[in-house]
Amino acid sequence: PPAADEVSACLPYLQRQIALIKPEVIVALGKTAAVSLLGLPEDTALGGLRGQPRSHAGVPLVITYHPAYLLRKPADKAKTWRDLCVAQSVANGR
Repeated sequence: PPAADEVSACLPYLQRQIALIKPEVIVALGKTAAVSLLGLPEDTALGGLRGQPRSHAGVPLVITYHPAYLLRKPADKAKTWRDLCVAQSVANGR
């Protein structure tokens, strides 16, 4: 994972991109993305963040596992599929 100074250097660019693109929903892939966008401590558990949409800058934020994690833990692909279904529901306004 990136170091804290790397995240803080890149986060303003990401936030500006989000503001310009105005996405219907953001899907955060992995803990680094999730805690960075939510402004949470680095030791926050990813499992507790999944399951329901959150918000970043007024945009719904759905959190799921990083693809590299899924290569190591393929059994969690089903959880990721459910997370992506939530993201699609949010984007469709359901």
